[in-house]
Amino acid sequence: MPTPSMEDYLERIYSLIEDKGYARVSDIAEALEVHPSSVTKMVQKLDKSQYLVYEKYRGLVLTPKGKKIGKRLVYRHELLESFMKMIGVNDEFIYNDVEGIEHHLSWDAIDRIGDLVQYFDETPERLTELREVQKKNEEGGDQQS
Repeated sequence: MPTPSMEDYLERIYSLIEDKGYARVSDIAEALEVHPSSVTKMVQKLDKSQYLVYEKYRGLVLTPKGKKIGKRLVYRHELLESFMKMIGVNDEFIYNDVEGIEHHLSWDAIDRIGDLVQYFDETPERLTELREVQKKNEEGGDQQS
């Protein structure tokens, strides 16, 4: 299994390749706000772990293993962002909140969050009911001593 740092790189590399068709060291460094030398070290590590194939000055290509994990990591991130929006987390906090929790949740927890998102998506009235509970709680209607 990749480390949380490896996951961040795989997620970003997968997204860059999906968006642009390629991922250069400079693109990855810019996206992750790290130095290119840090990217090179991690890319070499990911190559050694068979998540991608890296050739200096030629670029990198995700292996089937890297693509599969990259796709799952992007799905996890997008699901958690959807969940945060759904439950009413302020947009300005969503990205950092997702970054803060995504590596600490099991795939079982991710699947259960997916179930919950589906539960709310299938019947919008449920989301309306959640908003009513949130409004009541914000007004202090259900405070505990």
